[in-house]
Amino acid sequence: MNKRAVFHLVSYMTLVIGIAIIGCAGVSFYYHEPVKIQLSLIDAGLVTMLCAIVAGFLTRGDINLSRRDGFGVVTFGWLSATLFGSLPYIFSGVIPHPVSAIFETMSGFTTTGASVLSNLEAVPRGIHFWRALTHWFGGMGVLVLCVAILPFLGVGGMQIYRAEMPGPSKDRLTPRITTTAKLLWGVYALLTLAETLLLKFVGGMGWFDALCHTFGTVATGGFSTRSASIGAFDSGVVDTIVIVFMFLSGINFALHYRALTGQPGCYFRDPEFRSFSAVLFLAVLFITFNIWFADYGAFGRCFRDAAFTATSIMSTTGFCTADFDRWPDASRYLLVLLMFVGACAGSTSGAIKLVRVGVLLKMALREVKLFMRPQAVIQVKYNGRVVERDVLSHIVAFFIMYISTFVIAVFLMSMFTPDLESATSSVAATLGGVGPGLAAVGAAQNYAAIPLGGQGILVLCMLLGRLELYTVLILFLPSYWKR
Repeated sequence: MNKRAVFHLVSYMTLVIGIAIIGCAGVSFYYHEPVKIQLSLIDAGLVTMLCAIVAGFLTRGDINLSRRDGFGVVTFGWLSATLFGSLPYIFSGVIPHPVSAIFETMSGFTTTGASVLSNLEAVPRGIHFWRALTHWFGGMGVLVLCVAILPFLGVGGMQIYRAEMPGPSKDRLTPRITTTAKLLWGVYALLTLAETLLLKFVGGMGWFDALCHTFGTVATGGFSTRSASIGAFDSGVVDTIVIVFMFLSGINFALHYRALTGQPGCYFRDPEFRSFSAVLFLAVLFITFNIWFADYGAFGRCFRDAAFTATSIMSTTGFCTADFDRWPDASRYLLVLLMFVGACAGSTSGAIKLVRVGVLLKMALREVKLFMRPQAVIQVKYNGRVVERDVLSHIVAFFIMYISTFVIAVFLMSMFTPDLESATSSVAATLGGVGPGLAAVGAAQNYAAIPLGGQGILVLCMLLGRLELYTVLILFLPSYWKR
């Protein structure tokens, strides 16, 4: 690994984080919050910027990244963002313990939405805005943002893009990776603007709540300014707006770009979009009737809560309007399955992704056919194209590693949680970037009761899930560090 080039690029990303923290101090000043909060944000931002400038000066030189360097930039970049991003919580005293502060920050940047904060209404707005901003940065990728705004990163930009963007395929919208990054962030910003305006002028939210919840929606994150999440607003209009944008944010952003450039039919030609829509529709239908028959409430309310919760869980957003932990076991089990499946590749959602699940099911069907006709030549096709053998191997390996990571993490978490249900759902929710789980970490609870050791394990789960295992695990190979 070219350590000098890697940490030089990490210093630029860290500088962006420092500037953003200073900006949150401006929000705190605007709302006339205590001087202590304003100074804590300023101090955190200045410390971050100073460290970034010193690191950049010490590692300056030509930048030329290899593929392995791209993995290093992304992993160490996210670790740096998390460590420095936790300073506002620590300096302000909102989350005094470093491990819990790192948990909250990692949850923000990985768009998980799991929180250790109990009384969100008492949290200063400057800190709330920083929480929301970590979501927005992490959704499309703060390093991809750096590729978009720093032209000289185009030299190694593709290595960073491959390592940070989620999904088995990395769509390049243009030949130049810098232009691709700008277009993706442009679509991202457009969705952000649209939802903010709708929540403000149609949903009746204030500007601050509208912006914070928009950051959590388009990034499929789930941090809210209210302890009861979106349910605190108790508005069918707000629920509908958030459902629509959670759904849009779970779709491949390359499709949004093509639709905006005059190809709206691209959605329905994409098999992953059709699968996402069909699975979500069936999940909403099942949960609606399941909780209605269980006397959860009127049919209209059951449908509204089922639609919101299923969309929130499958898109891995994690916003809540109802305590789904009180629902029948069949609905709760289905929600856990959706935590594993996730939405579309190339979106801001987490988990395994539907394209991988689809290919795995086709592979399983092929094996059944080969069992009956061993001499047959049967190819796996997706979207009318033959899936190459190396892609199949990559998907199978990813699935095995994902499940193995889940199994090991559940075993470790069972030592820190009161029951197996809490251990299982906490790992599924953090590895998949969902946020709320079941039982002790359910929709009406948070992660404050998880011991510090358990929080540390879940921090690693969040990082592994967001960077899709390979980017992080490759650093543990001895061969990675050899020339």
